Amino acid sequence: MRILVTGAAGFIGSHLCEKLLTNNHQVVGVDSFIGPTPQHLKQENIRNLVSNPKFTFHNVDLLTADLDGLLKDIDTIYHLAGIPGVRASWGKDFDPYVTNNIHVTQRLLEASKNHPIHKFIFASTSSVYGEMSGKIKEDASLFPLSPYGITKLTGEHLCNVYRNVHGVPIVKLRFFTVYGPRQRPDMAFHRFIKQILKGDPLTIFGDGTQSRDFTYIDDCIDGIEALLDKDHVIGETFNIGGKERATVNEVISTIERLSGEKAKIIYLPKINGEPKHTWADIANAKSILDYHPKISLEQGLAREIDYIRSIYSE
Repeated sequence: MRILVTGAAGFIGSHLCEKLLTNNHQVVGVDSFIGPTPQHLKQENIRNLVSNPKFTFHNVDLLTADLDGLLKDIDTIYHLAGIPGVRASWGKDFDPYVTNNIHVTQRLLEASKNHPIHKFIFASTSSVYGEMSGKIKEDASLFPLSPYGITKLTGEHLCNVYRNVHGVPIVKLRFFTVYGPRQRPDMAFHRFIKQILKGDPLTIFGDGTQSRDFTYIDDCIDGIEALLDKDHVIGETFNIGGKERATVNEVISTIERLSGEKAKIIYLPKINGEPKHTWADIANAKSILDYHPKISLEQGLAREIDYIRSIYSE
């Protein structure tokens, strides 16, 4: 199978490409090295990929790229590219979100309707839900709290329109706080671990009682990759959540124990646009994708600590 992965040098994208290549697929990766992750880390993410004869990489901007050329002979599209993050999506920094999360998605959908692809898999986020209580099902009402969430929900609506009008075979995935090796430097676990290891004050936005459904990267990739072999998933939306939830304060305690370092914590005002709690109902993914997260939070944090030590060891 020949698969296009946009955002291939990113956190989730690079792991997905590795898994697809391991399973003997032909992979076409696209990335323009934008976003909060420094270019040298993204290049390191794909260092082993580019030497694989089954992997072809294109450093191009999807807003101007020859999409018909990229989509030639492609069976499945994983559209992971975009500008991530709630905190940076306010004010004047909103423009890149509109360009890369909305305009690029529309352009890729427009090109896809002219090609015989089997699945167009769109990476969305739990941020489309907003503030909810209890487990969240995919059919919940959607009230994003941030401009970032609005752009991802707009991407979902564009997918719906292109499926309904042009028959583009859409599947939507909503990720819940994915973590692990290669996690973006702006994400909480990466920041916490780096600050603790360097002896810097650890900054928490809010009182630390906010909780998340944390999803280890390997579990996330298992859910994503499972879509390839599943029939009757077109038009479906799947929550991709983790094995367990925890508060931020509980996460800090675990990192302290695993790293052997004591955190110097500074509590800062809560950030606008972030819900107090997230909790994925993954019954749909379990029943249709046979998705069963396996990695505990402690196991996953230990692996991410090892990764953070390695990239900041010099």
